[in-house]
Amino acid sequence: MLNEFFDYLIVKKGFEKVTIENYKRVISKFVKDVGAEQPTQEQVEKYIVDIVKRDCSYSHIVNSSVTLERYMEFLGKPIKIARPRKPKTLVAKEILTEGEVARMLAVTKNDRENAMLSVLVYGGLRNKELCNLKVKDIDIDNFLIKIFGGKFKKDRIVPTTKECIKIIQDYLRDFPREVNKYLFTTMVKNKQYNGWALRKRIKIIAKRAKIKKRVYPHLLRHTLATHLLSKGMNIVAVQKILGHERIETTMQYIHLSPQKIRSEYQYYVPNYN
Repeated sequence: MLNEFFDYLIVKKGFEKVTIENYKRVISKFVKDVGAEQPTQEQVEKYIVDIVKRDCSYSHIVNSSVTLERYMEFLGKPIKIARPRKPKTLVAKEILTEGEVARMLAVTKNDRENAMLSVLVYGGLRNKELCNLKVKDIDIDNFLIKIFGGKFKKDRIVPTTKECIKIIQDYLRDFPREVNKYLFTTMVKNKQYNGWALRKRIKIIAKRAKIKKRVYPHLLRHTLATHLLSKGMNIVAVQKILGHERIETTMQYIHLSPQKIRSEYQYYVPNYN
């Protein structure tokens, strides 16, 4: 039954491998805990109540709810599970400073490393989006990066800087490849670069730059979004750059630190004197 469900996600929903792996983890645990591959609505609801009472994370509760809704739909017993309200926090997620990003760029050892890092820090691409880039996706004349088949199979165009384009040109001069080939490939077998290798490379560069924070590709995307918004860029424009389907997703990158709040207040406070 579970294998049929996973096939259903591929054929009927068009989900990607990484998404299906997440579904597998949730459903496998659910079936093990409940002891039934064809649960009743009451069993599903009780399971959700149990994980809420165990004070599981917001993301775990939501992911479990979405997965179980899909599973029950597949079984022909559709249900709707209400989502808990997302908790608000005053603690901003850790990002890199502009200085830390500059240090990482400064310690890259070759044009290949520099190009990979530059595309991430200036374009805010997702891990897989960078790995899927082809040479023809770089619009050198207009300083643009074209993303095809991003998250939810959506295409978009991402602006980048003149400096980033120059770095890519230098890289292609040292590592020439045909326009229809992947922009980044492995060094030994010249195969498509993968997410695991990219995460490892970013970690190595961060360590070389003596950055103590945990650094990974998505943190660079998060960092770019936060810096753009903090400098006053329109949130809808940032949403389009990141490829978010919902504006609420982009809003999570707005970190109103006490310093930022004070600065905004001092700029806008009326003069009562």
